[in-house]
Amino acid sequence: MRVLVTGASVAGNTCAWWLGRAGFDVTVVERAPAFRYGGQNVDVRGVGRAVLRCMGLEQAALALGTGEEGTAWVEEDGRVAAQFLTDEIGADGPTAEMEILRGDLAQLLFDGARDHARYRFGDHVVAVGQTVDTATVTFAGGTTEDYDLVIVAEGVGSATRALVFPGENRPRPMDLTIAYFTIPRRADDDRLWRWYHAPGGRSVSLRPDRHGTTRAMLSVQKPPEGEQDWPTERQKAWLRATFADAGWQAPRVIEGMATTPDFYLDVLRQIRMPRWSAGRVVLCGDAAWCVTPIGGVGTTLAVTGARVLAGELALAADPLDALGAYEQAMRPMVGQAQGVPRFASRLANPHSRTGIRILHAVMAAASRPAIRKTAGRVFGGGGDAGEPDLSRYDAPGEAVPTPATTQRRRVPPVAALALAGLVLGAGVLLGRRASRSASARPPRTDSARRRRS
Repeated sequence: MRVLVTGASVAGNTCAWWLGRAGFDVTVVERAPAFRYGGQNVDVRGVGRAVLRCMGLEQAALALGTGEEGTAWVEEDGRVAAQFLTDEIGADGPTAEMEILRGDLAQLLFDGARDHARYRFGDHVVAVGQTVDTATVTFAGGTTEDYDLVIVAEGVGSATRALVFPGENRPRPMDLTIAYFTIPRRADDDRLWRWYHAPGGRSVSLRPDRHGTTRAMLSVQKPPEGEQDWPTERQKAWLRATFADAGWQAPRVIEGMATTPDFYLDVLRQIRMPRWSAGRVVLCGDAAWCVTPIGGVGTTLAVTGARVLAGELALAADPLDALGAYEQAMRPMVGQAQGVPRFASRLANPHSRTGIRILHAVMAAASRPAIRKTAGRVFGGGGDAGEPDLSRYDAPGEAVPTPATTQRRRVPPVAALALAGLVLGAGVLLGRRASRSASARPPRTDSARRRRS
């Protein structure tokens, strides 16, 4: 069975890894002229870790980790307002145990897949025609080839998805624009993810890597205005103007942005598709269901979805039957991940100084020893009743996880990082305030009400 995978992404490489080992004739086409090693931090949790474990890659992925030791919310002068340290939480918190650069994870998967699949770089799909039995693909390089199945794993802006599913995507904007890039490391950069908020819904993040550089993020909470389609220089000019007075290390980040080798800006939007397959073409990863970083499980979904798709194809006599089973297995987990409310980005990125102070106070409360392990469970979770049952599929490596590993119920992530702590901490603070009010506080006078306001 001839399979074309479009996109040497995390999902694409995972599909190629499993299908190649199952005996499929796999070709991966990638628009970039060579394998892309860059990218920012991603994490893999829960069932995604189980997939990597089955592939025999879990320990290698942990060894390639960024070395990030926790997350700190900082004031303008650099003082830590709140922090979660990985060695204190005892579970995946804002910083997961498996925290790795996207390029490092993709390379790990690529290295394991290319002995079982052909890779074609510097080319892409420009047309797809279908009959009952075949998908006929025309490439930008001028060739036309027939395949039994085409797997589209290109990412949120997939051009091949637009060719095969025109007008079907109903993207859900999450009102957050983020720029990612690498800047030179300084002597005072430590192993924490340092997250700074400035008024106007702006934030600056610095994260460590294992390559001697620092990964920077600039984000702005606002409705989308098509910034992802602007030329790079216009994007950078807009960021320079937007963060000119932001404070903390914004000047350093803006300076590093001018010469960075890997600048990338995106307007966060979920991909909402009514179906993931059309005939012999199927979507996987962000091309099918992008949940955005706010959902917190994008990479986990990518490797899990690829595993389920490959597993169903290996089981089915008819690949079209496999595509329906794949969608049925993955829809619950995707639906839960996409359930983050749009206002989450606003809560996690306050627009006023008062809002920033409240966020810092809530995060500080959530990080106290009495409740920080609970906060860690909210951030990281364990299993999820919506996760697919991997025990259906044969694995070439270690045994698949038992249902006890993958089916434990977890508290779903709410805006991944800040919002999870915000909800938890707010509940604690409000509970204590209500308790004090009921037991000890006399009725408030008008002057007391004015003082509180």
